[in-house]
Amino acid sequence: MKIITLSGQIELLSGLHIGGGDDTMKIGGIDNQVIKDINTGKPYIPGSSLKGKMRSLLEWNNRLVSYGKGEPFSSKNLSKIPEPDKKSAENLLKLFGDSSSDNMFGITRISVGDCSLIDNGLIVSEAKYENVINRQSGTAEHPRQTERVPAGVKFAFSIRVKVIEENGDNEKEFKAMVENGLSLIENDYLGGNGSRGYGRVAFINTEWK
Repeated sequence: MKIITLSGQIELLSGLHIGGGDDTMKIGGIDNQVIKDINTGKPYIPGSSLKGKMRSLLEWNNRLVSYGKGEPFSSKNLSKIPEPDKKSAENLLKLFGDSSSDNMFGITRISVGDCSLIDNGLIVSEAKYENVINRQSGTAEHPRQTERVPAGVKFAFSIRVKVIEENGDNEKEFKAMVENGLSLIENDYLGGNGSRGYGRVAFINTEWK
């Protein structure tokens, strides 16, 4: 077995919101806060958010969503996959894991770390006001504040992939799937409120080691 690593940076092209819990209620404060490091108070991107978005988009891209009936695709549906698409489905299960009790592909190959803020002197938090438009009067109602990390801020990311050649793993195919997953995110969005223009990102300065 060997472990390969893809590292690089995530550059925000629009404001990003990935929610975080808040134990206190502040009058006049932010309604929806972003997740922050408990020690530094600075925002970060959870590895689980990046990994989950990659898997979801790859399942859509590989025409696997309809087989899972809302659940992540698993090997129990592998026999239903047309032969031309089966190899990609197997690689997805190897990389991201198989929820089936059979787990015929063994350990999950991919590990996505939390993405830490790159401190380049930029402001890392903004409050965006949002509201609902009354369809009859045309006036704004129910104003609320959503916290975002603004465009221009960058985060460092690291994705590690185990390649177990004795289990038939193909390093080139794994790399291609990970890169495709990131490309799909660039064409979609990361985090919440993507339909409102949030979460547009670019993966830059990427390198495999």
